[in-house]
Amino acid sequence: MAGPGLDRADGDLAIRVRDLRVSYGDFEAVRGIDLQVRRGEIFALLGTNGAGKTTTLEVLEGFGRRSGGEVSVLGLDPATDTAALRPRMGVQLQEGGFVEELTVLESLQLWQRMVDRRDEPQRLLERFELTTRRDVAVGKLSGGEKRRLDLAMAVWGSPELAVLDEPTTGLDPESRRRTWDAIQELQEAGRTVVLTTHYLEEAEALADRIAIMHEGRIAVSGSLSEIVAAQPAGFSATLPGPLDLPPLRGRAEHDGETLRVRTDDLQGDLTTFLTWAADRGVRLPDLRAAPASLADIYHGIRTEQ
Repeated sequence: MAGPGLDRADGDLAIRVRDLRVSYGDFEAVRGIDLQVRRGEIFALLGTNGAGKTTTLEVLEGFGRRSGGEVSVLGLDPATDTAALRPRMGVQLQEGGFVEELTVLESLQLWQRMVDRRDEPQRLLERFELTTRRDVAVGKLSGGEKRRLDLAMAVWGSPELAVLDEPTTGLDPESRRRTWDAIQELQEAGRTVVLTTHYLEEAEALADRIAIMHEGRIAVSGSLSEIVAAQPAGFSATLPGPLDLPPLRGRAEHDGETLRVRTDDLQGDLTTFLTWAADRGVRLPDLRAAPASLADIYHGIRTEQ
């Protein structure tokens, strides 16, 4: 699937990107991508290491400069309208810039004085399970606790747009689930969220739409159902020795024991195969059939492109 079309009215969009390019000397990190993020949605930007996703976020945040293309964030150009855009955005970078001598509470109180959006430190302490750590110096927090504090600052005052770069890295499963809840609360309040993640199940659970970058380009994009529907499904089974298989529309691999089939017609090929097995009395105790998964698509991009 190609990159998202650029046919939506700008008023419906929180982010509109056309032909974005970012170069560092002779190296082109982002190679002419198009993106649209709709207001009120959670959008996941995925990619292999070095794919250009963090570079793309830096341009959207106003921290990075583009070499070419057009970028609109909340109707503003982040390169020239940074001062007007910053109060409307919450940003979580891969690494926070904390004053490590300050306590957790002091860090939030300092943030309260720096940010125009209204919120209360106590609410964030409770929301991100930092109440018992309120008087601990930030430098003594664990990596996961620092990540939660960083996210608390990013969502302070329910910003119109939250840009979260790997928000759950280093979190245990329970804290990760609570972070998901906090991200969904932003959406329920009508806010827009853009996030990157290496956890594919996180994108599946949270995102309304997904784009996967590879080598500076958008490889696939759309809703999860759209992306999956465009990919072959598959089934597999263990067969008792070499057999003459029925003609299938999909691509079959049979090593003499295990049959694996990738097909655009899962129902048709599976019906043909099951009929063939029934006619020959072949039992299939470990038969598995499933549509393509996000993991299949992600790993396919890494190996095929």
